[in-house]
Amino acid sequence: METLKKVAVIGLGNIGKAIAGDLINNSHEVIVASRNNEESADFAQQSKGFAQSMDIDQAINTADIVIPAIWFGAFKEFFNDHGDMLKNKIIVDVSNPIAPDGNGGFKKIIGEKESAGELNRAVLPEGARLVKAFGTLGAANLAGASNGNPEKAVLFYASDDSSIDKDIEKVIENAGFDPLKVGGIDQSIRIEVFGDLHEFGALGKTVNLSEAKSKL
Repeated sequence: METLKKVAVIGLGNIGKAIAGDLINNSHEVIVASRNNEESADFAQQSKGFAQSMDIDQAINTADIVIPAIWFGAFKEFFNDHGDMLKNKIIVDVSNPIAPDGNGGFKKIIGEKESAGELNRAVLPEGARLVKAFGTLGAANLAGASNGNPEKAVLFYASDDSSIDKDIEKVIENAGFDPLKVGGIDQSIRIEVFGDLHEFGALGKTVNLSEAKSKL
């Protein structure tokens, strides 16, 4: 019997709640943590026993796969604060390098040709491995498009380390989506906001597996 990797979602904003909720709705256990321990405890209490609340350090130490559901600008501090604990962990980068533009939309806050994935890779703690995933849909569709019927929606991902691809694909599948790899972390820009494979970019919508493959 396959042993599933332990997953921790750190941060319970809209994206964090959507990811944890998708896993819970598919009867998969998840560790949840946030800076507000009461918030994560309340979330776990409503999870029908599938979520376990821990403080952030405990969650990182317990998990095999750590999903920091935090803003792009917070990743460097997160890595600095928890670097030693992140060694040998799979880190899932869900971030998009954007900020409100003052007109009801968003603007990119890094260079036009830069990606959050590549910048986060550059400051990745020693021994940790990075995957770019779960950031290709907004929170509404990340929650609402899970377990699509008759066809599941695709979540694209990028990874430099093929040895962890099966692990992230299993998490994506357990969340109710079909996984599809776009390449290495250098392809992250394609699956971030404004990219050609992002819901809020040239793609413009959720897609099924056959549609997604035609876009690669």
